[in-house]
Amino acid sequence: MDFALTTEQELIVESTRRFVEDECMPHEPEVERQDAVPAELQRQIRAKAIENGFYAANMPEALGGGGLDTLTLTLMERELGKTNFALQALVHRPSNILRACTDAQAEHYLYPVIRGERMECVAMTEPNAGSDLRGMETTAVRDGDDWVINGTKHFISHADLADFTVLFAATGAEETPRGKRKKITTFLVDHDTPGMEVRPGYNSPCHRGYHNSILNFDDCRVPNSRVLGEIDQGFEVANTWLAPARLTVAIQSVGRAQRALALAADWAANRKQFGQPVGRFQGTSFKIADMATEIEAAEMLCLRAAWRHDQGTMTDTDAAMAKLYATEALGRVADHAVQIFGGMGLVDETPVERLWRDARLERIWDGTSEIQRHVISRAILRDYEQ
Repeated sequence: MDFALTTEQELIVESTRRFVEDECMPHEPEVERQDAVPAELQRQIRAKAIENGFYAANMPEALGGGGLDTLTLTLMERELGKTNFALQALVHRPSNILRACTDAQAEHYLYPVIRGERMECVAMTEPNAGSDLRGMETTAVRDGDDWVINGTKHFISHADLADFTVLFAATGAEETPRGKRKKITTFLVDHDTPGMEVRPGYNSPCHRGYHNSILNFDDCRVPNSRVLGEIDQGFEVANTWLAPARLTVAIQSVGRAQRALALAADWAANRKQFGQPVGRFQGTSFKIADMATEIEAAEMLCLRAAWRHDQGTMTDTDAAMAKLYATEALGRVADHAVQIFGGMGLVDETPVERLWRDARLERIWDGTSEIQRHVISRAILRDYEQ
């Protein structure tokens, strides 16, 4: 692994950093107060992202995307992670799962998303299933050339902005040595389809302006042509295309941690107590040292996983380790930053309060810390099983 950045990578990092500082950060207080990104600001940031070549940067050039390799994209995601999530999410990187579209599906779904004309959301999580995808209760039953969908999904990110949903639903069951297991199929469901309802989700203190939704399906009928991938092979579709999502969460957590450290270090160097900067006290300076060390370790795990992904050798364990360590490190770094700021770390006049509040979610979505530990330990123990 070569740790030196290419000239192109350095330019992308620098241009992304400027974009975040100029186009996103100035609007953070407004978005935090309103818990929304005004429509005109959405259009403005999206247009700037397209103009600068950031939009759909994860998609191959042959499909009309930016064509960035995973390592370069990871460096870009790190910079985007430093600002309010609702703002940076407008620099849309479409779900890789859309690359499973057939030619006919691509014309209606994939290409318009890459061009910024449409937006998708991915719906897996359910009220009674959580991380247990095999326990999902949403069903799709074949009826001639259609599928009839019934059930509920929740905690679906940016469904309020999306035009269609990539939906996972149970389409049967099969016998296995461990008993019956549900078969899962993936569908493309337009939001104007009769029988589908997008409802406001739950209030959350994290990522203000970026909302979750509840999706209800009541005899929602979609044609067989909207099956994404093969029937009953939804897990294969997910495993093929969704693995990089955990890496995205990990490296954006690194970006947030870097911003928290910068804010804390500046405060420690300039805030005076007892006649000297608080950074001269070991209780503060040692926190700074621990924060910097954890961030470096987290970033190395992310960059190694990204590099391996480009080589075609990244494993689920690589992504799980990066996601586990980076998100938990962010929690510790953000907490240290609050402690260094003291009371000012808990008021909304500084970004530290937001970084601390937002950090809590990262250990939950795209697979909880417990799920990541399960993935890692299972891979290790497998080599020792008789």
